[in-house]
Amino acid sequence: MGGIRRGATVLGVDGCHGGWLAVISRPALPVIARVYGSFAELIASVDSTARIGVDIPMGLPDHGARACELEARQRLGRARKSSDFPAPPRQCLTAQSYEEACQLRFRIEGKKMSRQAYGILPKIREVDGYLTRHPETRRRIAEVHPEVSFAAWCGGNGMSHSKKSAAGKAERGVLISKEWPGAVERLRVALRGQDYVLDDLHDAFAALWSTNRWLSGKGVFLGGRERGKRHRSTAEILV
Repeated sequence: MGGIRRGATVLGVDGCHGGWLAVISRPALPVIARVYGSFAELIASVDSTARIGVDIPMGLPDHGARACELEARQRLGRARKSSDFPAPPRQCLTAQSYEEACQLRFRIEGKKMSRQAYGILPKIREVDGYLTRHPETRRRIAEVHPEVSFAAWCGGNGMSHSKKSAAGKAERGVLISKEWPGAVERLRVALRGQDYVLDDLHDAFAALWSTNRWLSGKGVFLGGRERGKRHRSTAEILV
């Protein structure tokens, strides 16, 4: 991948109430975490060799589910597949209310938009706008779905419990602690006072795990691409 080197800074990013929570891995240094107010601020904080995995849809469809989403749902199994919902049609980015978003999607696909999808529409719009203005950054930014990453991380099975439950937080925390001992506890202290919740941090770690795999050549891009390789013209999910 031109312009990206082994040993580069790696970020796992999840949207949160305060903006964008990034867990950042740098060569030979402990991981750190920071909440950025905007996606543009986040990208500007690292150099052009950094590789970034973000839990947000990129490459929006005109209508219908994307191939990468269908493959992701197959990997999750029955218990967790509802956590991976389709990206909204591109036209829905113009919606200024939930009712308008539902009307637009119904006109395009014959069904309304879920509250969950509408809830992240501003962040989808923010990232889509940034990538449209800066298409060169697509070579180092990838879409990640944390539940799909966690499933691959634990051997190919989806998590047993919802990430919002105490049991779900615990099982995700165990995986993270094996890879980064003590990091969650340390970063929660560092992030004290920031507007995020624990499952945002867990999801950012899942994105970091997948992005590390990308850097090492072990990552898989769902959507029919070869291991470790991607194409800018295709919507893909990094695992």
